[in-house]
Amino acid sequence: MSELHAIIFDCDGTLADTMPSHYEAWIEVLARYELEMSEDRFYALGGWPTRKVAELLAREAGRTVDIDQLADEKESLFEKYVHLVQPIGPVLSVVETHRGKLPMAVATGAVLPVCRRILEQIGLHESFDTIVSADDVERHKPAPDVFLEAARRLGVAPELCRVYEDTDPGIEAARRAGMEPVDVREFYTPRRVT
Repeated sequence: MSELHAIIFDCDGTLADTMPSHYEAWIEVLARYELEMSEDRFYALGGWPTRKVAELLAREAGRTVDIDQLADEKESLFEKYVHLVQPIGPVLSVVETHRGKLPMAVATGAVLPVCRRILEQIGLHESFDTIVSADDVERHKPAPDVFLEAARRLGVAPELCRVYEDTDPGIEAARRAGMEPVDVREFYTPRRVT
């Protein structure tokens, strides 16, 4: 990329090491519904909104469950663990280096209240010009919509944006948006639960 005019960050697993806490919340809530998901599968579905994951797991198990209730319970459980969440140092450094110099956004598959709570926990809640959440777009990663909406809100052409991401769907979404992806997994590995 010859010119960089804006930076867009995923939240979970990119700005904050939330993935272990999310997985622990998933395991607890899925047990209530007699559903399951391996940790490898959880990481493979990274970037998917909670309700979409719940729908997929219920459909695969041939079960009829209240998806909204399951998703709400999972997000509530995650709130119990959010105080343990730490920032991902190398990505935090990128934010600190560019704060006030370039427009920056968060584009996440999470719902807005959860994303805001995570950003508060890691001390970055005032670092971004906008947050685009799962509720702001119809199509989710690997569709490019969340990143395109972030670029639109920042007033920057997509090809002048860099995206920091930690999942295959997120990297694909950035590419489809015409943005330069940076794969956080190349320099950071989250803690595994099992």
